[in-house]
Amino acid sequence: MDFSKIENDLISEIKLQPVQAKVYLLITCHGKMSAAKIAEKLDISQGDAQKASKDLMILGAFIDITESEFEAMHPRFTAVNMYRRMCERENIAFGRNKIVDNIGVILEKPYDDARTK
Repeated sequence: MDFSKIENDLISEIKLQPVQAKVYLLITCHGKMSAAKIAEKLDISQGDAQKASKDLMILGAFIDITESEFEAMHPRFTAVNMYRRMCERENIAFGRNKIVDNIGVILEKPYDDARTK
């Protein structure tokens, strides 16, 4: 599946930074990972992987399993949670956003598949 549209939607609708969108998609679709593994898979520095993952925790998308291992929460909840927090930051009235809802719907199957291997 080509996730470039979802990545673009995460950046445009939820205002994620590109590296955050990539990390979010990686963990959501492949399961929990350490910052070192994220860095290796995305060809970024371990520091960037750690920072993006910590930022995603603050945005309501990830939980930390250990100090450097991260897991995504269910995408149906996280997409809306991240959107709600973006609305609060940007002082925008929160309301239904079909694009954001669709992100959760599309990512639900890869999320479930990654956790039922």
